Parts: sequence; C-alpha cells; structure tokens
Amino acid sequence: MENQPVFTPMRASLNRPQLLMGGDRELVLLSGLLAALMAVSVMSFLSFLIAGSSFMAVVAVLARMGKDDPLMRKVYARHLSYKDFYPAKSGVAVAGKTSRRG
Repeated sequence: MENQPVFTPMRASLNRPQLLMGGDRELVLLSGLLAALMAVSVMSFLSFLIAGSSFMAVVAVLARMGKDDPLMRKVYARHLSYKDFYPAKSGVAVAGKTSRRG
C-alpha cells in the first residue's frame, strides 16, 4: 500500500487557456487599450464610433482565432523565435547554412 503512487486528479478547468470574450486575453486587452487611446486622443463622436467598431471587428477576429486554436499566439511566437534555427529549405540547399543560435 505504501509503494503505490498517489493519484492526483487533473481538473480541466485548471488546464484551459485563459480567454477573454472568446479571444486571447492579452490580445483582447491590448486591442481594447489601443481602441480607447484612439477614441480619447481625438475626443469626437466619430472617433468613438470608429474605435468601437474597430474594437468589435478585432475581437471577432480574435474570437475566431481562439476558437480554432487558443494557443495560436504562443505557437506563432515560438515559430518566429526558431525561424533561423529551422530554415524553410531542405536537402542540399540547407547544407552550408549555419544558424545564429550556434
């Protein structure tokens, strides 16, 4: 009995990505901040209307992106960081290429 491993249940709510309004939390908050800055910088009715509509459009795109893959932003950021390490060439074309990572 003492040699048995301890079973720890993993709840799905602890493992879910954090989404806000269906999109990535950080990107939605950043787009809201940019829309608010755009609206407040001009302080006219038209600027508030344009900022609100652009914010809703960006949130719709982010919600669709979050529905397809909630971790798409992190995957793309990692793809960009490894771009030099994994060049988009194969075979003989990559033989003489060295990466900056060492």
